[in-house]
Amino acid sequence: MTYIHERPEWPIFEWQADGLTAPLANVRHRQGRLIGRMEGLGFSLRKEAVLHTLTEDVLKSSEIEGEQLDKEQVRSSIARRLGMDIAGLIPAERNVEGVVEMMLDATQNYSEPLTEERLFAWHASLFPTGRSGMTKIIVGGWRDDASGTMQVVSGPIGRERVHYEAPAAPRLPAEMAALLYWMEHETGIDPVIKAGLAHLWFVTIHPFEDGNGRIARAIADLYLARSEQSQQRFYSMSSQIRAERNRYYDMLEATQKGGLDVTEWLRWFLDCLERAIVRAEETLASVMEKARLWDAIKGHPISERQRLVINRLLDGFEGKLTSSKWAKLAKCSQDTAARDIDDLVKRGILVRSEAGGRSTSYTLVMPVGDAEAP
Repeated sequence: MTYIHERPEWPIFEWQADGLTAPLANVRHRQGRLIGRMEGLGFSLRKEAVLHTLTEDVLKSSEIEGEQLDKEQVRSSIARRLGMDIAGLIPAERNVEGVVEMMLDATQNYSEPLTEERLFAWHASLFPTGRSGMTKIIVGGWRDDASGTMQVVSGPIGRERVHYEAPAAPRLPAEMAALLYWMEHETGIDPVIKAGLAHLWFVTIHPFEDGNGRIARAIADLYLARSEQSQQRFYSMSSQIRAERNRYYDMLEATQKGGLDVTEWLRWFLDCLERAIVRAEETLASVMEKARLWDAIKGHPISERQRLVINRLLDGFEGKLTSSKWAKLAKCSQDTAARDIDDLVKRGILVRSEAGGRSTSYTLVMPVGDAEAP
């Protein structure tokens, strides 16, 4: 098997520009339209949309690699780093803080050059203990292949599927120097196309012992932010890749085993990106729904406990809300939880389910109409 990095023409990528004109135009149009709609929402709603998007980006990029992060920790970490004053912030573990730190550096500092030192800092943020799981790894430096050739595999032990083999470790300094030079000095390529190429190129080199996929997606996010010249993120490419994970890996494998014409990879990348922007409409709807509720009850006194639990319900609370779950979320007694709930039920903010006794649960009464969040 010959991989693209073994071909004599590597790394001179080719693509059929005519075949990408329409999908690139669609993406650019949707980017502009989404940003325009978000800009028209007002400052507080935009902040809420950005927080939602960045939270999903961090969660889904980690999920692609099989790592489940705590959503509330991720959300709290992002909010603190962005200086957002929201209720219910909780401490975040070191691994969560590291992933958030990398993602925010990529998107908030998108105009800063991407250097070897910056990549090493991202990698160190991802692995603050110097380990991947129980295994000690090289952190903040290129892999050395001491344990064998770097292979990208999937499947259970004994039935692994090798997707491809990365370049040998001695090639890494020169390979990464070439990629980083291209990233900062090639100006004749649309930044959206560049995002797709940089993602593919980095994954092909696979320079680290672990974390390559997350860093590749952070690089793509950096170039997408450059394409919009904006720190504000309203769509998540990682969320869409997570939804299409099997296709994502199939496309990567096919491209690694093909030639240097990467038109099909770029077409898939653009189509996936367009679907990510379309899904962002769901974010907009969620943010608007949240704003309408707070606008409807802004004349009512709301305690911090009530505000905390209402926000949790609005942010996608899993399961049914009961008085015991309220007490756990608000860190209060059952009696206090019952009083909080009864107060909201009397004011028509919560509605009680028909089931009684221990099965009694509560849902929010959502208003209709337009509103601006407080």
